[in-house]
Amino acid sequence: MFIPLHDANTLKHIKVQWVTMALIALNVAVWLFTGVVASPSASQATIVGLGYIPAVAFHYATLEPALAFTPEPLTYITYSFVHSGFWHLASNMLFLWVFGDNVEDAMGHLRFLAFYLLCATAGALFHGLVGTTSEAPLVGASGAISGVVTAYVVLHPRVKVWVLVLMRVPLPLPAFVPLLLWIGQQFVMLIIEPDGSISWGAHVGGIVAGGLLVLVMRRRGVPLFDREVVTPKAVSDRPIPNPTMVVAPGQQLRPRLPWGKQ
Repeated sequence: MFIPLHDANTLKHIKVQWVTMALIALNVAVWLFTGVVASPSASQATIVGLGYIPAVAFHYATLEPALAFTPEPLTYITYSFVHSGFWHLASNMLFLWVFGDNVEDAMGHLRFLAFYLLCATAGALFHGLVGTTSEAPLVGASGAISGVVTAYVVLHPRVKVWVLVLMRVPLPLPAFVPLLLWIGQQFVMLIIEPDGSISWGAHVGGIVAGGLLVLVMRRRGVPLFDREVVTPKAVSDRPIPNPTMVVAPGQQLRPRLPWGKQ
């Protein structure tokens, strides 16, 4: 539907979005190791071993011991750091880069990390509930990213976001326009294609978790729905008139002399 490019939303509480950058770096590192360096067989084994498999989680099936890389409860998190291909990784990380910093700013570093992992867990759980007997491994950060997107639109619905619509047209839009359309699309697709190749259930689980968790995990005093005036970066970066220049009514701009005379 759209690709986010940039948002006009400066950080207010933190200087650097360390957790967001660390999550992106970890996802990229895992993909490089499993998708580039590893052989095809090792890559597939990693997807099965670290991915979330509903049939295993709900005890309809068991993994071979050689593929059980991690305890089954941890797959509710490990799946979110494994991606099936470059574009799968790139799309998720782009969403995280554009929207994650401001959500981290609103929560703080540690709470944002907890929020991200809880959204990933909720995405896996809802995916499993949609198809409890599925033996296909779920991988990708989409559940966690869906929570981040929902938290962003709850916090900053009116902030301008540059998006690439239909892969061609760049437009600056209030965040609620593309993001609410995207959120609605996930629910519609879950109804239309509950068993499709894309896990709409994981997206919906992350959306619900993100919308609820942001209410209790944001910093004290951080408003919802842009209740405070947010100055877009494009406006705040405009040149400010030289403070040494003054204007008298009906006169042209004149410099203020350093000794106070004009």
